[in-house]
Amino acid sequence: MVERVTERTDGVTAERVTETDGGSTVVIERRGGGSGLLIAFVLLVAVVIGAVYLFNQNARENAKTDAVSTAADKVGDAAKDVGDAAQDAAKKIPGS
Repeated sequence: MVERVTERTDGVTAERVTETDGGSTVVIERRGGGSGLLIAFVLLVAVVIGAVYLFNQNARENAKTDAVSTAADKVGDAAKDVGDAAQDAAKKIPGS
């Protein structure tokens, strides 16, 4: 029985092939360098940072909308007060 072992590496992935004559058994072992896991982790961190940014952007936009709505309500109330005061003043003018 003859066993032949071939090992290759490209700097990132190591591959070992074991072939046995007479029994038709071939064993292939591959080992990666782990760079795929690192890239996945970096991508996950980037997605989380992007999500936090978008949520904060939405919260700031809602705060601006609330502030503008409140200011518009106050302007409307002030305009009503001025109108009421003008009507009261008109009623106090003799001959009207």
